Amino acid sequence: MRIRPQFADALMAVVLTCVSVVLGKESAQQGWSPLDGRGYALAVLAGLPLAFRVRAPLVVLLWSHLVFVLYVAGGYWPVVATFGPMLSLYTVASLCRPRTAAICAFVMAGAWVYAGVASPRAQMASVVAQALVFPLVLLRFGVLARRSTELARQLRREQAERARQEVAAERGRIARELHDVVAHHMSVISVQAGLAGFVFASDPATARAALSTISGTSAEALEELRRMLQVLREADDQVPGAPMPGLARVGELAERIRAGGVDVTLRTLGTPRPLAPGVELCAYRVVQEALTNVLKHAPDSPVVVQLDYGTHRLTVSVVNGCARPGRQGEIPDRVRTGGGHGLIGMRERAKLYGGSISIGPRSGGGFAVTLALPTSAGALSGEEDASG
Repeated sequence: MRIRPQFADALMAVVLTCVSVVLGKESAQQGWSPLDGRGYALAVLAGLPLAFRVRAPLVVLLWSHLVFVLYVAGGYWPVVATFGPMLSLYTVASLCRPRTAAICAFVMAGAWVYAGVASPRAQMASVVAQALVFPLVLLRFGVLARRSTELARQLRREQAERARQEVAAERGRIARELHDVVAHHMSVISVQAGLAGFVFASDPATARAALSTISGTSAEALEELRRMLQVLREADDQVPGAPMPGLARVGELAERIRAGGVDVTLRTLGTPRPLAPGVELCAYRVVQEALTNVLKHAPDSPVVVQLDYGTHRLTVSVVNGCARPGRQGEIPDRVRTGGGHGLIGMRERAKLYGGSISIGPRSGGGFAVTLALPTSAGALSGEEDASG
């Protein structure tokens, strides 16, 4: 259970005052004048103001030393009233600048020497040694406390900054997901709507098929949007969400693009196997973005989507040819100028999962996107199955 600092200081002041009062009863046994009403009052005045040591460290230090001098001048045992000056000096060293703390240390040393001079039985060599050692020790501990506090504050600032960066990264990830979903599905809907409008009177069956594709695509887009917005809900919302798309749905993706008039061929090499959800989502989104770009920029060119399951690596390639001269230049131009959010998102996804991606025109014409993702720890060290 955490205690408020102000309450802790007040409790400490009361405890030290009680210790001073109890210790004052031993004054006569130590050969000093027994405490009377004035002595007890000075002991209380030296201890209770420590409750405000953090709020006004310099005022409390000066007050405690003034009371200490008056206490010693009364002929009482000096040890009884030393708690206030010592704790106040430590507080100043932990809260104030080093120069201010050093001046206050000289004040304490002077008060300590005065106590030795005012005491007829004091040994001045011991008094001077104490006047030098005690302030230095208190200064040292106070400086360490101040540095620890500064380091703790810096750590909290760094943690807050990391938290802000994580939030920004998560927002960027969600933005990329939204871009992939909206860009792909809206491209399919746009193509199908144009097809339905073109053949509405001459070929009602084709128009109905196009409208059916629009209905299914829009429903799927809404479902994915709901799934991503689920991430933004409060933590106490325990409504289960559907899994994110993976490689098992690449076939559906290809069928949807075929419905838009693009010749898509899907090939699978190796033995398909379940992969980490993040890896599958990354590969799916890259294929989705690549096919969306083909649909928007080169709908007349055939496309080959190939999934190669290696022992330690998954390689995904989307290659489109060129049916009409000049069409392949539209996508490469986007790449040379830096690309849109989709191409940037491809690279960021590949980097996130430790993979690599190649995006650009082919020497023989057309365009290619090749993604390589590690699927095991061995792939991270460069190991790869020779046959994969």
